[in-house]
This record gives sequence, C-alpha cells and structure tokens, in this order.
Amino acid sequence: MSQSAYKNAGVDIDAGAQLVDAIKPHIKKTHRSGVVSGLGGFGALFDLKATGYKDPILVSGTDGVGTKLKIAIETGKHDTIGIDAVAMCVNDIIVQGAEPLFFLDYFATGKLENTVAEKVIAGIAKGCEESGCALIGGETAEMPGMYGEGDYDIAGFSVGAVERENIITGENIAQGDVILGLASSGVHSNGFSLVRHIVEKHNLSYAEKAPYDDNITLADALLAPTKLYVRPLLEALKVKDGDKPAIHAMAHITGGGFLENVPRVLPETMAARIDAQSWELPALFKWLAEAGDLTHEDLASTFNCGIGMIVVCDKGHAAQIANALQDAGEQVFTLGTVEPRTEGAPAITIDNMEGAWPAKK
Repeated sequence: MSQSAYKNAGVDIDAGAQLVDAIKPHIKKTHRSGVVSGLGGFGALFDLKATGYKDPILVSGTDGVGTKLKIAIETGKHDTIGIDAVAMCVNDIIVQGAEPLFFLDYFATGKLENTVAEKVIAGIAKGCEESGCALIGGETAEMPGMYGEGDYDIAGFSVGAVERENIITGENIAQGDVILGLASSGVHSNGFSLVRHIVEKHNLSYAEKAPYDDNITLADALLAPTKLYVRPLLEALKVKDGDKPAIHAMAHITGGGFLENVPRVLPETMAARIDAQSWELPALFKWLAEAGDLTHEDLASTFNCGIGMIVVCDKGHAAQIANALQDAGEQVFTLGTVEPRTEGAPAITIDNMEGAWPAKK
C-alpha cells in the first residue's frame, strides 16, 4: 500500500514526522546524565552506570490521566495535561525513595492534529524537566475509527532508581510515627468522572467563573496540573536516622483517596489516625461536597481533599523533614500519628470530619 493510500485511509505519516521535529526542542530540555540515545530510534537507551548509583534497584510506574482529558479536550486547554501524565507516574515511584530517571509517553488519537499534540507533549517535557527526569522516547499513534473527532488519550511510563539500602518500604513504621501531609494543587488526576457528573448535574460551563471563586474559571481550577513532589521529597530523603532515611513511608493520594492509599504503606500491625481539622479543606472540595451531596466517605475515598502526598516519619526527625519540605516550597501539615492496630480495626481513622468537612456523615 502506498503512503498516499495510507493517508487516504486516515493515517498521515508526514504529520507524524513533522510532530517529531516540533517536539525535539522540548525534549532536549529534559536531558540528564545517563541518556545515551537521541529521539527517533526503535528503542531508547539509558546508561544507569553514568548516573553514579552503586547498588541500584529499579522502580517503575505507569499511569494515565483519566477523564480529566475530557475537560481538556472540551475546553481546548492542552498545555498542562501532559504534566499530569508525568506526575501520576513519578509521584508513584518517589514514594519508594526512587529518583525518576527517564520517562516514555504514549499519545493516541483518531486524526493527528500537530498543534494539539505538540502542546500535550510540551507539557510532558515540562513535567519531566521539573522532575529531573529525561523524556527519552514514546509513541504517537494515529488510529482513525478508534477515537472520536478531536479526542485523544495519553499515558506514561517512568523508571527510577534507588540505592538498595535506601528503599522505602514502610516496614520501619512504628507506633508514634508522625504523619505529614503535603498540600495538593487541586483535584490532581483522580475522581474526574464524579467531578464531571457534578458539573453536568448543575448545568455549568467550564468557561464560567468557578462557583466558589470569581477569580478563576472552572476549567482552570479543574485543569490545574497534578503537583510534582519529586524534588522536595528527594531533599527530605536526605534526612537520616543513623544510616537510614528518617522517612519510613510515603503514600501518593490518588484513586481511592485517603482510605485506600494510606493503608497500602502500613504494616498490618499499625494504623493511621488523622485529624481532619489539622488542615482546611480547600474551597474546591467544599464546593464538590455540597454540589455533589457527597458523604464524608465519598470525599475520603475519591479525592485527595487538599493533601496530595503523605509522609510517615520518625517522631524525632519530623520537624527537620517538615522544614526540608517547606524549604523546597511545599506546604506541610502535621496530620496525625501511627498507632497499634487491633484485630478487626480499620487501617485508617479520620477524626473530626463532621466539624471540618461540609458533607453528609
């Protein structure tokens, strides 16, 4: 089949080649030690030895952005959605103490619109740059008949490394450990099927001012990119308890909210007790709770509620770790502590929700 026949079938090879040329300047900004290959090869090469690790363990993660994409597509705002794709991956691997090394992206659409694709991939490159992670490859797939007009999907895959002796597993969590929370930048990239349902239920337009803030449109509020926690957490991981990191565990608050993600890092003998009054529920989540007629459990099991990352650390080093995070630009809250878990008790308890969150019990 000739190229012109393939183009007649809906796949434009020339457009793909033009996109590769357009994104090269963005990708160049993500270059770091270890990168061997340039863009365009069949496989991306990375030299782990060149990064300086002595006894590294590789940590990998993959994720997408979910139906947040629907809002980006509907509003024509494609600049930041790529940051979400990176953040969802690198925030997952940093929780085990791993420094993200490289990232690969997958962009799929029915008909390639290079202006849109370049904006998305430029956002991916920005997320990589801010995380110290090289964008070393990816795939752009044009699949007519698979996606509706203007629709696209993105996903990512990241690999990081951590010295074997510094892996964060949660096994060192002990009674009295302090639970710190790092502020989120918004809804991040989870719960958007419920968000979109609430918006549609109230016949709202994304172009309108946010119902809770006249200074921002609803689209801009909801499309605020997922916060990248990599660099601040790498700084906090330098705080040691003897020869081990004083951070015992971290949890990225994504799908499943507090109720699912915090227990994932706890030993079976330990439980987290969090005080909902230790931070203020952001206005966006208050609005979602009221407009969606949500219960406390809806909030705690769907959204990050203003806390995008949890850090569990030794009590004696909690202040030092909090200071390191704050010096790196994070807003940090002391949420609670770790306590022994009795048989049949929940792995996480959130106290004072009734007083702190405007939702049904």
